[in-house]
Amino acid sequence: MLLTDSHTHLFLEEFKDDIDLVIESAFQMGVKRIFLPNIDSSTIGPLKKLVQKYPEQCFPMMGLHPGSVKADYVSELETIKTELETGNYCAVGEIGIDLYWDKTFVVEQEDAFRQQIILAKELKLPIVIHARESFDEIFNIIEPLNDENLTGIFHCFTGTIEHAQRIIGFGGFMMGIGGVLTFKNAGVDKVVEQIDLKYLVLETDSPYLAPVPYRGKRNESAYIIEVANKLAELHNCSVEEVARVTTDNSVEIFKI
Repeated sequence: MLLTDSHTHLFLEEFKDDIDLVIESAFQMGVKRIFLPNIDSSTIGPLKKLVQKYPEQCFPMMGLHPGSVKADYVSELETIKTELETGNYCAVGEIGIDLYWDKTFVVEQEDAFRQQIILAKELKLPIVIHARESFDEIFNIIEPLNDENLTGIFHCFTGTIEHAQRIIGFGGFMMGIGGVLTFKNAGVDKVVEQIDLKYLVLETDSPYLAPVPYRGKRNESAYIIEVANKLAELHNCSVEEVARVTTDNSVEIFKI
């Protein structure tokens, strides 16, 4: 069984003492494809270092996370652009809009998101979207830019069935499903059970959002099996089928 973690930050400080064990545990669990979204200029070095160490398992993205969009975002975007144009990246991510924590730089977030979408289309790369309390704002930006050259993943999807239908309607997008699916009162399961597996990929968002029974602890890629098991239960199929379809979906998006 081959599992794919389509979104994990294993290059962060939380893994500095045991990253080799974390990668080995993931591999033993069948997680042999690991996709790494960047955060900002400060994480480019650690991201590259991990990919250099595990080039067969780890695939890097490059982008400016909305939470890192501040007054200096223009210079940050220049760094991201240079990396994308000179490096070997599988996607532009993680990008998007986050209106949960801080709305100080909403206009800047929207501009950074739009610029990175345009760059992704020019480079023929998919985008990986962070959408937190911002579906409407994100849809409004994507709509006029959407065409056959725009594809990607709505990471950590926790929206409504209406949001899911809108995403499917764009034509080139998947939804990333992670640990929140296993949370008892999150309600994500009620939505996800209505979405065909052909529109879903698995993710952990490690070190965040660990699934039950690890909730509250550091998340890691091996725990994706808990998400896969829950998805299999909701869709009344085998976990092997979930692994196969979601991995195939990740191949379709990332072309790897």
